[in-house]
Amino acid sequence: MQMSELVDIVDSLENKISKLLHKLELLHHTNIKLEEELVAVKNDHEATKVSVNEWQEKYNSLKLASSMLGSDTNKTEAKLKINTLIRELDHCIAQLSE
Repeated sequence: MQMSELVDIVDSLENKISKLLHKLELLHHTNIKLEEELVAVKNDHEATKVSVNEWQEKYNSLKLASSMLGSDTNKTEAKLKINTLIRELDHCIAQLSE
């Protein structure tokens, strides 16, 4: 093998290594960007779950209030809820009396 062939092989290897390092750097930046997007999406998802829970609680309160105001659709549910609350209060009073 001649010296010029060895120089060409080394140059070719250096070129390929340089290209690979550049691709690695690009992939590293892409990975960082994707991780940031993932964190943002997770935060948004968590905020959405909290919002859904808040609206669910508001909806349940509205159903209960509606049934207490005379709506026939949820009267049984309201009575059960009131009975549960009374039992909880009785239990608390009993614990305080001890």
